[in-house]
Amino acid sequence: MSPVPLQSAQPLKFTVLETLDRIKEEFQFFQAQYHSLKLECEKLAGEKTEMQRHYIMYYEMSYGLNIEMHKQVSCPLFLFFFW
Repeated sequence: MSPVPLQSAQPLKFTVLETLDRIKEEFQFFQAQYHSLKLECEKLAGEKTEMQRHYIMYYEMSYGLNIEMHKQVSCPLFLFFFW
């Protein structure tokens, strides 16, 4: 049996410059994606910080109201027992 000659695949043959250009384009695409995702992460981190700040503010307000309610409820009882 004789070896089968390879058929030339001209459409798949790339020059070095074409390959480098393609790699450069893909790299730029990935850089743009990275930049976009980085901005999105920074935005989400800022939103997270803002949400935590609001949570703390509401917690402090709730805690303060709770203390005031207990003062108002226990003060009349205190006066009732010691009148």
